[in-house]
Amino acid sequence: MADTIVPAEPSRGPAEHGISFMEAFKVWLRVAALSFGGPAGQIAVMHRIVVDEKRWVGESRFLHALNYCMLLPGPEAQQLAVYLGWLMHRTAGGLMAGILFILPGFLSILALSYIYVLYGEVSAVAGLFFGLKAAVLAIVLQAVFRIGGRALKSLAMILIAAAAFVAIFAFQVPFPLIILAAGVIGYFGTRTGHGWFAVSGGHKAAAGKILSDADSALGEAMPAHARPNLQWSLRVSVVLLLLWLAPVAILYVTLGADNVFTQIGVFFSKMAVVTFGGAYAVLAYVAQEAVQNYQWLRPGEMLDGLGMAETTPGPLIMVLQFVGFLGAYRDAGGLGPLQAATIGAVLATWVTFVPCFLWIFLGAPFIERLRGNAAISGGMAAITAAVVGVILNLAIWFGLHVLFADVTTIQAGPLKMEVPVLSSVDWASLVLTLLAVLAIFRLKMSVMTVLLGSAVLGMAWTLAGMR
Repeated sequence: MADTIVPAEPSRGPAEHGISFMEAFKVWLRVAALSFGGPAGQIAVMHRIVVDEKRWVGESRFLHALNYCMLLPGPEAQQLAVYLGWLMHRTAGGLMAGILFILPGFLSILALSYIYVLYGEVSAVAGLFFGLKAAVLAIVLQAVFRIGGRALKSLAMILIAAAAFVAIFAFQVPFPLIILAAGVIGYFGTRTGHGWFAVSGGHKAAAGKILSDADSALGEAMPAHARPNLQWSLRVSVVLLLLWLAPVAILYVTLGADNVFTQIGVFFSKMAVVTFGGAYAVLAYVAQEAVQNYQWLRPGEMLDGLGMAETTPGPLIMVLQFVGFLGAYRDAGGLGPLQAATIGAVLATWVTFVPCFLWIFLGAPFIERLRGNAAISGGMAAITAAVVGVILNLAIWFGLHVLFADVTTIQAGPLKMEVPVLSSVDWASLVLTLLAVLAIFRLKMSVMTVLLGSAVLGMAWTLAGMR
C-alpha cells in the first residue's frame, strides 16, 4: 500500500520493530539537544545513539542513508534525522525527527537575536560578540583544513578547489554556478575512469564492533513504505511544494517584489536549492548578498550570527534565521521592529527547512538505485573540493572585516576583489584571533571551549576599555 501524508495503512510499525512513536520522540529530542559542533559532531551523536546505543538501524543502512543525504542541498545531519525517522515510523516519524532536530536551535537563536538587537550596544554584550568574532574566524579556518584534508585527495580535486577560490574571490562568480560546474566536471571526469577522480566513502563510522543490519531493530529487509511508489512521491511532492512556495507566492502577490518579507522568502528559497557543502560554503554567498545587495546587515554581524549558531544545538545553517531576523528588524514597514523580526526569522527558517523534507520524502524510496553509482559520487567529490575553495574565500572575507577597520576594492576588467587597508588593523581582534587559532590548532581545544573562552576574553577586554 502506498504511503500517504497521513498513513492509512501501516506497512511496518511498532508491533514489528518494537519501538513506539513516543519512545522515538524522546530519543530524537535527546539527539536534538546534544547536536552541537557542526555536522560532524551531530552525525557522531546520531550514530552513537541510534546505532550503537538504541540499535535501531545497522551500520550499513546508516552510512547508506548518510551518503544519500550528502548528495542533497541543505544540512545533511538534519536530513539524515528525517531519513531515519521516516524509516522507523513513516512520514510522521520523519516529520517528528526533522522538526525536533531544528527546534532547540531555532528557539535559542531567536532568544539570542532579541538580546542582540535590544542590548547589543551594552558593553558586556558588545564585548561578548567581539570575542565570538575572533573565535568564529579561527573555526572557519579549521573548516578549510578539515574539509580540505578529506576532499583534496588528487590533483584534479586540488585544481577544482583552486579554481573555485579564484572564481569567487577575484571574479565574483556566483556560488551556484561554481557548484554546478564542479559537479559536471566531477561527474564526467569519473565516467572517463581517470584515476584523478577516484573517490572514497563519506564520513567514517565510529570505531568498535559494527552492528549489522540484520541485528538491528529495523532488520535488513526494506520496509514496504520504503519501496518506490510514484503515486506517493507525486502526492508528497505536491504537498511539500505548496507548503514551501505558497507562502512566498502569497507574499509576492500581496506585498510586492520589493517588500523585505518577499525578498527573504525568495532569497532563502534559492539558498535551499544550492546549499551543497554545508553552512560554511553557502555563507560566503549569503554574506555577499545580504550585506552588499540587500543591506540587511553589516559584515561583522554575519560573524555574530555564526557565533550564535556555533554555540547552540542544531545545524549551522540556522544562521540564516538570524539574517532574516535582522533584515526584517531594519525594514519593518508598518509592523513593530521585533514583530517584523520574528516573522522574518520564522519565514527564513521555514523556506530553508521545508525543502529538506521534500528532498528526503521524494528521493529516499529511490536511493537503492544510487547505490554504487561511481559517477554521482565523483560529481559530489568535485563539489566538495569546490566547497573548500569557497570556504577559503569565506575565511578571507571574514578575516578582512574582523581584523581591519577599513578595506578597499581593486578592480581591473572582470577582476574585482577586496584588500585591507593595513594601517587600519584592529590589534585587539588580531590578538584574540591568534589566541583562538592557537587553542584550536595547537592545543586541540573543543569548539565550544574556544567560543566560550573568546567570549569571556572579549567581554573582559571591552569592559577594561582596551578597545
